[in-house]
Amino acid sequence: LQEKTLVLVKPDVVQRRLVGNVIQRFEHRGFKLVAMKLLQADQGLLDKHYQQLRQKPFYPALLAYMTSGPLVAMVWEGYNVVKSTRAMVGDTNSAVAAAGTIRGDFSMHVSRNVVHASDSVETAQREIGFWFQRNELVAWE
Repeated sequence: LQEKTLVLVKPDVVQRRLVGNVIQRFEHRGFKLVAMKLLQADQGLLDKHYQQLRQKPFYPALLAYMTSGPLVAMVWEGYNVVKSTRAMVGDTNSAVAAAGTIRGDFSMHVSRNVVHASDSVETAQREIGFWFQRNELVAWE
């Protein structure tokens, strides 16, 4: 079953010039890049994306972080890509994220956790719709 997932490379990773390292992990795994853009996210987009976190006490800090610079939004496609991506990304808390995972290798703090990855196929479909128009997803072999 071919699935799609959303991966956001967060602003500090763009600033640290590590975007290519993140992309390379997905390419080496054999997943197919079907959409990618560099953008400055605004509060409206982030409010939609993080709707389940808006009432949390850390939300203003998350918003400030996610709007602090450009981020890279990507859609990856492949067999079991949602679960595989979650495994590749590692634990949200960088202190317990395993070495060899994206967060384990690049994250310095729980609030600077390198990437966002959709947590289910349903969430991925919804999130992809926030960040990309349907015609921005490229079908290719």
